[in-house]
Amino acid sequence: MRILGIDPGTARLGYGVIEDSPQLSVVTFGCLTTPAKVSQHKRLHMLYEELGEVFSATSPEEVAVERLFFNQSVTTVFAVGEARGVVLLRAAQAGCSVSDYTPLQIKQAVVGYGRAEKQQVQAMVSIALGLESPPTPDDAADALAVAICHAHMRTTRELLAQT
Repeated sequence: MRILGIDPGTARLGYGVIEDSPQLSVVTFGCLTTPAKVSQHKRLHMLYEELGEVFSATSPEEVAVERLFFNQSVTTVFAVGEARGVVLLRAAQAGCSVSDYTPLQIKQAVVGYGRAEKQQVQAMVSIALGLESPPTPDDAADALAVAICHAHMRTTRELLAQT
């Protein structure tokens, strides 16, 4: 199973693709960036085009997206929500199912503690994927954490369905 994890954002959108077969391994990861001085609709179009390349190059079967966290400014929440919409559109066009997870759920699944620090999450991502060092930039590490969370949640759902 190939899973694309997304840490949504307009300025920086992290992505990470993992393979869950039979153990977790990294396929690729990175960060899509858009210039701050470009209008929002052009930034969204840039993300749309670049995400299309990620989907084409990696052929994910499922997509996992970090759910919006609302203690940010309203402007930030709207911008991130728009970027998230681009992700959902690309996933639908690729025929992928989409799941979303809160930051608490992601940390719980990756570290075992929902209030884990960013460095703890990055360290566990490295361990889970057999990487020599934490992935950079942070947005890509977060996206890989989302993908790992989804892999763990899928396994749990499959086991529960068998009972």
